[in-house]
Amino acid sequence: MPSAAAEPLDTQHSIMDRDDRRRNKNIGKNFMCRLQCMFSHSSSSESRLSLEDTQQWSQSLERLLESKYGLATFRNFLKSEYSDENIEFWLTCEDYKKIKSSFRMSSRAKKIYEQFIKAESPKEINIDYHTREQIKRNVKSPSVHCFDDAQKIVYGLMERDSYPRFLRSDIYRTLLENLAADATKG
Repeated sequence: MPSAAAEPLDTQHSIMDRDDRRRNKNIGKNFMCRLQCMFSHSSSSESRLSLEDTQQWSQSLERLLESKYGLATFRNFLKSEYSDENIEFWLTCEDYKKIKSSFRMSSRAKKIYEQFIKAESPKEINIDYHTREQIKRNVKSPSVHCFDDAQKIVYGLMERDSYPRFLRSDIYRTLLENLAADATKG
């Protein structure tokens, strides 16, 4: 059997491309399986991951985040890029807004500040100095709107940066390809 070095460069690239396509197809299948297992407590057809729903994720970031599968896929993508602090912050703020107890709100606001806002925090988000200082003041007497400005900034960053990269990613494209192939099989 000839060595890889003896084969022409085009052949080596074609073999590598074929292997990459095969690997991506398997990644997509495995990811689809994991997503459906994550949400398998309901087996109705409307709760299953569908090609139509997955295609709609490309319409807007809002549409993507409204879908339980879309959100899970986007979070996985961001984790794979080591840039999941923005979605984690945004989701944490969404949960924070649901808090009714002022004591719990105060406690939670401080945790959010320590985790995401404070300079050098473990999951520091990219916001300007003015917004950071405003939140620092807001946390002293927190309200439901304490993090609104930062949340808008983070949403804008995801919409302009992470979301377009996600739409071009192998994770999303392979998922679409696999769902399309499954749909044609019946």
